[in-house]
Order: sequence, then C-alpha cells, then structure tokens
Amino acid sequence: MHFIWSIIIGFVVGLVARALMPGPNPMGFILTTILGVVGALLATYVGQAMGWYAANGSAGFIASVLGALVLLFIYGMVARRR
Repeated sequence: MHFIWSIIIGFVVGLVARALMPGPNPMGFILTTILGVVGALLATYVGQAMGWYAANGSAGFIASVLGALVLLFIYGMVARRR
C-alpha cells in the first residue's frame, strides 16, 4: 500500500511542479509521476546531506515540489540547448 501512495503523491507533486513552472511542460501521466517521485528523492537526499532530515526521514510535500521544480528547470535548460 505504501508503494501505491508513493505513486499517487508523486503524481500530485509532479502536477503542482508543472503548474508552478512557467512555459509549456508537455508530459503524460507516467512522466509527471516520475518527475514527482524523483523530485521527492532528490529533496530527501539533499535534505539528509545538509542535516535537515534524519537518516531514515523523508522530505515533506513542499520540499518534494521544490525538488521537482529543480528537475524541471534542469530539463528545460537541457532541452533548450538542442
């Protein structure tokens, strides 16, 4: 059940990040979910490295959205160069 909740929350995080980022972000359900989940993982890793979270703690919703926004920004920079 935890896996299913992770996918649902990842999708919501991805939707919020796409809504906050200006410009077109054409992604489907799967890429939006991957964006949210990887954003949460990025935020958790950075938070643990900076000492903000405990070793087995995870990032919150806002930090996950910020991680997804960082990923969208990097993707936009890479896609713009092509």
